Amino acid sequence: MRATDALGEYGERVAARYLTETGMQILARRWRCRHGELDIVADDDGALAVCEVKTRRSLAAGTPAEAVTPLKLARMHRATAVWLARQDRWFPEVRFDVIAVTVPRRGAPRIEHLRAVV
Repeated sequence: MRATDALGEYGERVAARYLTETGMQILARRWRCRHGELDIVADDDGALAVCEVKTRRSLAAGTPAEAVTPLKLARMHRATAVWLARQDRWFPEVRFDVIAVTVPRRGAPRIEHLRAVV
């Protein structure tokens, strides 16, 4: 496994734990279809939160959230439509969140949760 893959998986675990601790229920992780992957799909008190997780070791190349491009958001929208079509449940609200995880060489990871980015 490449170091960037391991860092990404670690960031997703940190994000999932954070979401669970804030009261969200994780419905899916790393869900894939032909349109792409949804990192985390969660129920936030009845609202569907589709979360893109970006993890970085430093801010030298910009913040993790800055790595979420319009193309990535469009892929998330298409993949979410497929995910929703396969569910038996209806969600009154669907939003797209970004969870930016910065993992310094020392100390605890920093988490920034940007809600409803689109």
